[in-house]
Amino acid sequence: MRMRTYAATVRRVLLQLLNDRRTIALILAVPALLVTLLYFIYRDYPGGDALFDRVAVQMIAILPMSVMFLVTSISMLKERVSGTLERLWTTPMRRADLLMGYATAFMVIAVGQALVLSAVCAWALGVTIAGNWAWIILTALLDAFVGVAMGLLVSALSRTEFQAVQFMPLLIGVQVFLCGMLVPRGQLPSALEPVSLVMPMSWAVNAVGEVQAGPGVTQGLVMDAAVLVMIGLVLLTAAPLTMPRRTR
Repeated sequence: MRMRTYAATVRRVLLQLLNDRRTIALILAVPALLVTLLYFIYRDYPGGDALFDRVAVQMIAILPMSVMFLVTSISMLKERVSGTLERLWTTPMRRADLLMGYATAFMVIAVGQALVLSAVCAWALGVTIAGNWAWIILTALLDAFVGVAMGLLVSALSRTEFQAVQFMPLLIGVQVFLCGMLVPRGQLPSALEPVSLVMPMSWAVNAVGEVQAGPGVTQGLVMDAAVLVMIGLVLLTAAPLTMPRRTR
């Protein structure tokens, strides 16, 4: 990877994101608004406080991956459809320079997403956890990193924005069903439990569950974080190998 082209890509993508108010709103505000909606849904429900605390923390492990996957895949496809990538390929830029630049730029925005979402939960909505909020924020960032890497990989495998969006139910929807939020992973049917083990969202939900349950840094929490990092790196490594040089 060449540092000059990498840094130029990071700067270009960041400027594009900051100038797109709708995308910034989707990344920063929408997850917090969705959790706030859940608060009002559970406010008058019997036992709703404890239920909301559990679900809200789990949503911190679900929403960053979902949002970053969608935004990253569509943004990269726009570059291809508009012909920007073909013009960039005429320069000395390599695939790794481009994708790492994109990943870094989106992760900078993801830091803001994680901070806003966690702040709204902790201060505005009164979500209580036994552990440290720093671990929740870190899990949200790792979750967003996997979403960015997954989005870059899907954009490399898609030809249009519509094709990229079609991956959403398959790659995100299935994970929501099997991550342990609806049914604990240990109570899933025997055929589905092994499937949930290879899904990054399952590890993210398990990580925030460890933080919510106790104040200590457990071995399970460290392993969950390590698995998320490994999955994200594998996806990010695979993306340049599948990205075509031509858009048509």
